[in-house]
Amino acid sequence: MAGPGYGYGMQGAAADPYAALGAQGLGKPYGAIDAKGSADPYGAYGAVGAVAYDAGGFASQKPMMGGMGEDKGTFLRGRRRRMNVQPLFLSVLVPWVLFSVLYAVLSFSIHYEAPVLCFGIVAAGFLAVVLVGVLALSASGRWFANAEREPTWLKFMFLAGLLAFFAAYVLGSGNYGSNMERYYNMRNLNNYTGVSPAQMRGQQLMDAGIVQFAAGTKLDLSKSNGFKNNNVYCVAPITLGDTPLATYDFWVVGKNCCSGSQPDFHCANFNNPHANGGLRLMSDNDRPFYRLAVQEAEASYNIKAVHPLFFEWSVEPMTTVEGWRQTGVSEYLVW
Repeated sequence: MAGPGYGYGMQGAAADPYAALGAQGLGKPYGAIDAKGSADPYGAYGAVGAVAYDAGGFASQKPMMGGMGEDKGTFLRGRRRRMNVQPLFLSVLVPWVLFSVLYAVLSFSIHYEAPVLCFGIVAAGFLAVVLVGVLALSASGRWFANAEREPTWLKFMFLAGLLAFFAAYVLGSGNYGSNMERYYNMRNLNNYTGVSPAQMRGQQLMDAGIVQFAAGTKLDLSKSNGFKNNNVYCVAPITLGDTPLATYDFWVVGKNCCSGSQPDFHCANFNNPHANGGLRLMSDNDRPFYRLAVQEAEASYNIKAVHPLFFEWSVEPMTTVEGWRQTGVSEYLVW
């Protein structure tokens, strides 16, 4: 008679020492003998991928407790990350709006009429760009803790906004200086037509911006002169007829269009028979040198210029001024 739990029973049936364990759902060790005398090749861990059976002998959909189990994450397809359209749209729209607003503010009337407000808006735009940059850097710190929150669109918005700011500043300032500033200067002054250099005096046209002279007005090139100070500042008096004037108060000016040593004035439209209009010189930096050139002409030709006014000689001065405005608007719209 065998000991308890080992050997064979009294009736000759094989005693299964793992029967009790099998009832608890545990397998047999590899090489264990079942009730029919056959070895279980899978042992206590069960067959990999084997099907478990319930008490009624039917196959169960659940894997055996002793099996390898099912790693759902290994075989499931990864979830796609959906593109967030709104931040992408904003990262393009906001820099474009910033560029358009700053370009307009720097180019047009607000720059001329309210420069403090103009540059206040420019400063606010720059601070907005800096704020986006700070937010982008702060979000980057959070991204290292959670990769699902990478703030790529904030970084792009910051870089695009910075580029838009500097582009608007450079282009807007250039457009204002080249076109719109002198347009506003002329529009703020008076327009005069039919002005006779023989009858009018400089004191009478102190607020002149655009002057259309009387028919027969011409340049007296024989009394032209030039003053050299790095550049050559050239002047020629505007006259009517061949009679000498009591005072030569109206002068056409130009830069580097005469020798300065003899009367050889050849600035813009000097020989155009259709030119009889003047655009007032608005450069404060150049005016003193033109005044010195006139003083030299007074001494050289024994003439008087009591209150000289300086002009750029033009065919259609009104059309020229309007062309500045159209050019400024066109340059803005192109961008």
